[in-house]
Amino acid sequence: MGRILSLLRDGDYLTRERVRLWTGALLIGFAAALLFLALSAHGISDYKGRPLGTDFSDVYAAGTLVADGKAADAYSPALHFAREKTIFGRNTPFYGWHYPPFFLLIAGALASLPYLPALLLWQGAGLALYLGAMALLLRQEPARDPLWFVAALAFPAVFVNLTHGQNGFLTAAILAGALALLDKRPLIAGLLFGLLAYKPQFGILIPLVLIASGRWRSFAAAAVTVAALVLIATLAFGETIWSAFIASTHFSRTVVLEQGGTGFEKIQSAFAAVRLVGGSIPAAYAAQGAAALAVAVSLILLWRSQASISVKGAGLCLGVLLATPYCLDYDMMALAPAIALMAVEGCSRGFRPYEKSALALLWLAPVAARTVAGLTHFPLGLAAMAICFALVVRRGLASRASA
Repeated sequence: MGRILSLLRDGDYLTRERVRLWTGALLIGFAAALLFLALSAHGISDYKGRPLGTDFSDVYAAGTLVADGKAADAYSPALHFAREKTIFGRNTPFYGWHYPPFFLLIAGALASLPYLPALLLWQGAGLALYLGAMALLLRQEPARDPLWFVAALAFPAVFVNLTHGQNGFLTAAILAGALALLDKRPLIAGLLFGLLAYKPQFGILIPLVLIASGRWRSFAAAAVTVAALVLIATLAFGETIWSAFIASTHFSRTVVLEQGGTGFEKIQSAFAAVRLVGGSIPAAYAAQGAAALAVAVSLILLWRSQASISVKGAGLCLGVLLATPYCLDYDMMALAPAIALMAVEGCSRGFRPYEKSALALLWLAPVAARTVAGLTHFPLGLAAMAICFALVVRRGLASRASA
């Protein structure tokens, strides 16, 4: 036992050669799984009769409603589901549309293509944006090391997003790009932070850290960006689109979140952890509220400390996921910038005890979080994020104490 604890504490098992072998093996496995999905597909459906890219089907269906001049129908579960069945067959599962109206502009553009080309464009563009933003984030020494590219591509959340047709690539790209530019291009960084409003549950803490650290130009740019998105959506779809969106949040809150329509094992939050073991809805909200408050206070202290921007950025990426009750395993793509920033920080300034092992757990968690939670009711994804967040805050506050 002592030997195991020593290995976990020091992380000496994480040699460069092992990282190269593990990432290579995962890439081969993911490629084989994607090839199987392609070869076993029937038209635009997979071997189980689900649309290829599963969750992308709700984006495409909403886009076709936009093309038909019925954008508000995307916020009616019944009408949206009827359109999904028209496109993918009457036995297709329900995939809900829960995004703000300005995301309908992207959905409408994608729906101008046939489904499979639209899916490939969505996935290819998203993956390219993610890798490009990570290169920008690691634009110094790590970017010249090809291993970072392999590790970023083999990150298990990449595979989860590819199979689900989800938007985690976009979320990760926005966070990585904004953090990379925050100090040198604050207005562009703020614009990117504003774009994260397409998933508003992840933007709650960003104004808080920008204010706490006195980054007023980025804060103003983010606010203007959100206002511009609202104006563009209103001009495109009319004022009534907002009433339809607001009305749809009741379904999203009660059916999808509180009743677990998505599946509590898929949601990596304190709220879902309580509901997964049979806890009541009020108890789940209380746990989530306590977690969000703890994260918010920690981030304020961290961003006001003398910690490096790498530590602060890693804390923010972890914090935005921990603070929301609705964070799915594919949303863990946002952990990629956090892992990269902490790896660079550790390589340049030395790793503290358990940091290497925690980062390894965080890197692997997306591929197993759903299965582990479903089989054991243990929230692996939530635990991995909470452990790493605590270690990041510990490092940051140690910098504050030293200063």
